[in-house]
Amino acid sequence: MSDLPHDGGKMPGPRLTPRQKAAVVVRLLLSDGAVPALSSLPEAQQTELAIQLARMAPIDQATVAAVAAEFVQAIENIGLSFPQGLDGALGLLDGVISPSAQNRLKELSPASYQGDPWDRINAADADRLVRVLERESNQVAAVILTKLKVAKAAEVLGMIPGDRARQITYGVSLTGDVAPDVVYRIGISLAEELETRPARAFSDGPVLRVGAILNQAPGSVRDQILEGLESEDPDFANEIRQAIFTFADIPARLGERDIPKIQGVIDQDDLITVQAGAGGGDRKAIEFILANISKRLAEGIADEAKDKGVVKTEDTEAAMMRIVNSIRELEASGEIAFVAKDA
Repeated sequence: MSDLPHDGGKMPGPRLTPRQKAAVVVRLLLSDGAVPALSSLPEAQQTELAIQLARMAPIDQATVAAVAAEFVQAIENIGLSFPQGLDGALGLLDGVISPSAQNRLKELSPASYQGDPWDRINAADADRLVRVLERESNQVAAVILTKLKVAKAAEVLGMIPGDRARQITYGVSLTGDVAPDVVYRIGISLAEELETRPARAFSDGPVLRVGAILNQAPGSVRDQILEGLESEDPDFANEIRQAIFTFADIPARLGERDIPKIQGVIDQDDLITVQAGAGGGDRKAIEFILANISKRLAEGIADEAKDKGVVKTEDTEAAMMRIVNSIRELEASGEIAFVAKDA
């Protein structure tokens, strides 16, 4: 910046502008080895300060002392300071305001997005861009289309219904007068929308949530609920049936080679209890298990079940539930894989 003009001559304290005084304070701090946090200032102020430093002429010790004293007094008179800019306020309020309010405020802050937002937008899938454009006005959609790469713009335009596509295309002819900062803000808003998934109260969908609940429910309760769902919403009921895994599902959902694997993680006493108390579809499931383990072990379980006598229904269901939970853990770990149910 050697070509920048100097203010010229020695400058007495009273004639210094606030910007010149700021330059003096920064120079004084740097000469003492202190590093002021200038990077926290807006870039425009950093630039102005650097230019002012380049323009400064030598000043006498009395002026330096006067500026330093004024600076110290100003610091001592500060009762409370506040963050500069919206980003600073967000940092101060982190964990205090709600996530939705925080996300909304971030959308209002251009500085919160790093890099060129249009690079991120051009990398997005065309179908996601189409869904976004459906919610935008024709004017905004035209700006977005103009900023896309030609191939991506053509792909997106081809996925939009004819009338809307024509309106957006016409809007492109009107984008010449759109200010660059408006285009940048549109890009930031769109890029952040593409990057941010809406907050969800539940990590799983309703089918998986209901399925998980019914997996842990007693068989009689589960059957009653499924029958009710069948009459209310057959499609939803069918999806639930696909999602749940019960003891009676073992023959249809497991292969014969899976049984030795589950044998190692289930309690033999539970097999004895189920053998003694199971009926209906559950009876077929325990027979399937016994048919695919060693004959000697299967006969031993059958004999002990006979000796056990009558077993309470709740004890049988509890044993089946423990077996099912062990099987589901194996499936979740990838040790076994369920066969899909017939619709």
